[in-house]
Amino acid sequence: MTSAPPDPADPAPEPATTGGAGRAVPRPPYALTVVVPTLNERDNVRALHAALAAALDGESWEVVFVDDDSADGTPGEVAALAAEAGNVRLLRRIGRRGLSTAFIEGALSSTAPVIACIDADLQHDERLLPAMLAAIRNGEAEVAIGSRYAAGGGEEGLVGGRKDVSRYGTRLANWLVGSHVTDPLSGFFAIERGAFEDSVRRLSGIGFKILVDILASAPRPLKIVELPYTFRPRHAGASKFDSLVGAEYLQLLIDKALRGAVPARFVLFCVVGGSGLLLHLGVLWAIHGWLDFAVAQAVATLVAMTSNFFLNNFLTYADRRLKGWRVLWGLGSFYAICSVGAVANVGVASFLYRSEDAFWGLAGLAGALVGAVWNFAVSSIVTWRK
Repeated sequence: MTSAPPDPADPAPEPATTGGAGRAVPRPPYALTVVVPTLNERDNVRALHAALAAALDGESWEVVFVDDDSADGTPGEVAALAAEAGNVRLLRRIGRRGLSTAFIEGALSSTAPVIACIDADLQHDERLLPAMLAAIRNGEAEVAIGSRYAAGGGEEGLVGGRKDVSRYGTRLANWLVGSHVTDPLSGFFAIERGAFEDSVRRLSGIGFKILVDILASAPRPLKIVELPYTFRPRHAGASKFDSLVGAEYLQLLIDKALRGAVPARFVLFCVVGGSGLLLHLGVLWAIHGWLDFAVAQAVATLVAMTSNFFLNNFLTYADRRLKGWRVLWGLGSFYAICSVGAVANVGVASFLYRSEDAFWGLAGLAGALVGAVWNFAVSSIVTWRK
């Protein structure tokens, strides 16, 4: 005997998990979801959970570890912890990385009214979370930021050149995207769900500085509270800060400043192309008196294309950076692509110049634009393909 199909008018059942003997156990109504992006942080997982438990004693909370395919056993450690603690979840990502998108996906996987972001390395002071939660609950703020630079804060955990990079990056963020907080680069904050949902479809998701992305993407000014804390030394493991972080941060700022009207990667590609043009002219000026002009032009072109390749590999395509033997293949393919782009450039410019009432400058600009678009599009697919 078959049962009648459910009435579409009936309310959907409450989400539940399965308990012993098949019993339905309702999922706890967490007041706070703490999102922790991880990449090779196995030795920090249990220490962070213990610290969160002590700081949030008496609160209803969960922690979501969003792991970018760690090779050190981090997912297994989180899974083992989840078997012991009911408020631990693991979200594994294969084939993509980055703190910003990790936070976005972790936040979207929860239903808590408040979402917090914290690093796995215990450099952020988790004892600040109750104050962040209280500021949002009482309506004082929609975003509560843990700030290293607010009065009473400190940056002891920043070593070497990272202090200067952080301070200059803060100034750049405030200038380009119009934020007015002391620490827009902070990776330690809490946000009210409504404010997050209002911004999520505008987020770029580039790189590691998700707070800058949120502040620049919000459709209206957000109510912000900054709470000072001292940035601590890393508990275990190695820092993820490298040139990739800096390159992706630059792309994020460009994307936010241009409101997504032009892809940030294309802007960087054109900037690199402009540097190549200057280099080309410099080399041509230096050697044209020693060589036949056609030979000097060819040498200058080769030098400029080589420079463009390596700068793009380091900056524009930092997240797809070619290494080892792949650099040689990439360089060869870039030469071939740019050669075709040069032919397209000359062809379009010549055609427009021969047209009636054409202005030579406009024709040249159109040709250069066609060549740049060709070089960018094809090199993205071929040389720096995912």
